Amino acid sequence: MKQRLLELIRTIGNLSGCHQMPERSFFYKGKQFPVCARCTGVSIGQFLSVVCNIALILHQKNASFKDKTTIDVTRPSRLAVFPFLPSFVMLGTMGFDWLLQEIKLLPSTNPRRFVTGILGGFGLFNLYFILFRKIVYLIKSTSS
Repeated sequence: MKQRLLELIRTIGNLSGCHQMPERSFFYKGKQFPVCARCTGVSIGQFLSVVCNIALILHQKNASFKDKTTIDVTRPSRLAVFPFLPSFVMLGTMGFDWLLQEIKLLPSTNPRRFVTGILGGFGLFNLYFILFRKIVYLIKSTSS
């Protein structure tokens, strides 16, 4: 069961563009992670973004219900855990680390790949939440 799950993760990682190079991957008890350090971080960042944004939405609904007020979803600070610019900077941090490594200006390390991956994954999914909530708002406002 565990081996099949790891193979599934490895296949998904491969299909999504992860190079899975051993020198850029973490190892646990002598076994290579199914995806590289950066993709491991991206996955964790995406998961954390989903959890944080769902918690924000539930908090907003709860606050709206208690106060009997409506929340203006057009305000950027209300669309997601972080507004657009910080989310874009988080995503850009990962891209910048990759660029420095690609042009051989500064070699990256697995811990740095992991941390910038978390930032990039969180920032990307936060941008998705902003876009999704804007689309929902536009659909609701045009249908009423």
